[in-house]
Amino acid sequence: MAALSTVRRPAVAGTFYPADPAALSVDLDRCLANATLAKTSCTAIIVPHAGYRYSGAVAGEVYGRVELPRRFIILSPNHTGHGVPYSLMSSGEWRTPLGNAAIDADLAARFQAHCPLLQNDAAAHRAEHSLEVQIPFLQKLKPGFTFVPLTLGYLPFEKCEAVGHALAETIRETPEPVMIVASSDMNHYEDQETTEEKDFWAIGQIEAMNPKGLYQTVRDEKISMCGIIPTTVALVAALALGAKEAKLIRHATSGDVTGDYGAVVGYAGFVIR
Repeated sequence: MAALSTVRRPAVAGTFYPADPAALSVDLDRCLANATLAKTSCTAIIVPHAGYRYSGAVAGEVYGRVELPRRFIILSPNHTGHGVPYSLMSSGEWRTPLGNAAIDADLAARFQAHCPLLQNDAAAHRAEHSLEVQIPFLQKLKPGFTFVPLTLGYLPFEKCEAVGHALAETIRETPEPVMIVASSDMNHYEDQETTEEKDFWAIGQIEAMNPKGLYQTVRDEKISMCGIIPTTVALVAALALGAKEAKLIRHATSGDVTGDYGAVVGYAGFVIR
């Protein structure tokens, strides 16, 4: 098991988003162009994690609509295969071009106490982009926030339930509000028509607040939704915390940016409350 680093350095600055702080701030403003003045409170959000050019506007529209607390638990998939299936960083900081964001050590300890499956491991996080790209949005919108990063490998549904219920219990006992952020893109590298069809099968299950239905639909219909595990866990936790609604804020594909609809990636953003 890899030892925890004090500072997790950016892996995709200069590729998924600008490495220059001023350029990054301008890019975030572009992504947040549809932010609303009136913010809604929520239990969780689901946001995509491609390069900001492709999915930043979808993520920004979600971030720009919600009332952000000071504390977050961010769930991401494991694209690299490194590390353990339940990879938590329980202390330290994450660096982006906008500065360092602090891990919430107290909240991480609470989460580990409720979920013994979680293991301190930096390896899964070191090159993982799907959690990193969320941090600049929070730095821009909620300076001084703290967070717990959790990267999840493939899990059976019963383990998703276990992590989700532990997550809910952690948030329930925490005196301050805590928001869940689940990072996921939708279907990958099929044509626009196929991707829209598959995405909306999955979207329907999310809107129905049906984590098991989502898990089974993605598996049975061969939907390459990379964040199925974080999203399932987030839905389980949100239901346990009393959430009643998952609202689709925006759906798009990479073809909307590139003009190439032959092999696209889908992006969807949700607010769960």
